[in-house]
Amino acid sequence: MSRRKTGPRRTPAPAPAVTADTPCPCGLDAAYGACCGRFHAGTGATAPTAELLMRSRYSAFVVGDAAYLLRTWAPETRPGTLDLDPGMRWTGLEVLGTTDGTAFHQRGTVTFTARYVHGGEPGALTEHSRFTRHDGAWVYVDGDFPEH
Repeated sequence: MSRRKTGPRRTPAPAPAVTADTPCPCGLDAAYGACCGRFHAGTGATAPTAELLMRSRYSAFVVGDAAYLLRTWAPETRPGTLDLDPGMRWTGLEVLGTTDGTAFHQRGTVTFTARYVHGGEPGALTEHSRFTRHDGAWVYVDGDFPEH
């Protein structure tokens, strides 16, 4: 039997608005519109590396772009739908390592830690993600959650 904490529930602070001119949530030194926003818009180029795809997918979680997440998911592992938790606020990204995943590769991996606040409580998710090329574009395949 679990014990529940009693007391007032903390309401998370609203996420800051992301616009084309604000810093990109992915952590690169660029404005959202010139960084991940251009991939989210779907008007041309796709992410040229597995790491940039992972960063753009993180940013899609930040801005709530489920359509982009589904569009950049490998067909063989893509879910039919994706419901994003409106109570989840993503607060930071740290890339811990990459293997392959450049223009010269067909596969790549990215290990990262994404920080968040959910229900007023901070947390972190570390994932070792796998990416592959599908019709010439990088797509997310799946990931593991390594122990620290």
